[in-house]
Amino acid sequence: MRPSVLVQYLLPHRALSRLVYRATRWTWRPWKNFLIGRVVKAYRVDMTQAEQTDPLAFPSFNAFFTRALKPGARPLPDDARAIACPADGRISQFGPVRNGRIFQAKGQDFSAAELLGDEAAAAPYQNGQFITIYLSPRDYHRVHAPLAGTLLETAHIPGRLFSVAPVAVDTVPRLFARNERLVCHFDGECGPFAVVLVGAMLVSGVETAWGGVEIPPYAKAIARRDWRGKNIRLERGAELGRFNMGSTVIVLLPPDKAALGPGLSIQTSIKMGQSIGRLIT
Repeated sequence: MRPSVLVQYLLPHRALSRLVYRATRWTWRPWKNFLIGRVVKAYRVDMTQAEQTDPLAFPSFNAFFTRALKPGARPLPDDARAIACPADGRISQFGPVRNGRIFQAKGQDFSAAELLGDEAAAAPYQNGQFITIYLSPRDYHRVHAPLAGTLLETAHIPGRLFSVAPVAVDTVPRLFARNERLVCHFDGECGPFAVVLVGAMLVSGVETAWGGVEIPPYAKAIARRDWRGKNIRLERGAELGRFNMGSTVIVLLPPDKAALGPGLSIQTSIKMGQSIGRLIT
């Protein structure tokens, strides 16, 4: 295991993330301009499609990082039955949920029940489909609904905050089932589907369109919230939530209701709104 990954087992994940939370919201101009400038240069961030194209105009680094895009910058597929990619990023993995397990990388996998924190919640995805999308620091960091659906429940699951960069994904066993995460359960035309927002090293928050800031605080035990009857419905492509700093989104789909692909390829870049599959019933 690489030293850069090994040291993560020893670091105080949550303490570091709390520190980053404060640092990225500091509005002192020299500080926030320094952080923004470094990231724009290091990661070659494309600001041309942002609603605010001047990166130094944002009041804080976090405001820059969670920036909105211009209307129409991410068109949805013309096919009404197409599944829309929920985020800009890179396809880490995709494919079938085999015997209740999700492939991570290089012989690593984890169970859907671990990821969702509940055997019963994982049952609808037995032999279903999954796609994992990694958001790097250069990407647009808002997450959108892949399908139209009504929110049923969220589950905030406690855990570590390992990096979700490719080198960590390749080497840390069950990484996505170990990191702090927010599971969003929906009911849509295909039946149930889940969108999982996975936290990561120095990622200090997850927000949702309906509940605001969900993480932090960090959880000590699984915290479920029942949204049934609250009439929270998202149309395909509607903003679902956002990350502070880079992270990962996992979408789970039920069997015999949807098919991922064709044309998807592991480790290729993808944009929010691109078709990643199609409803088949």
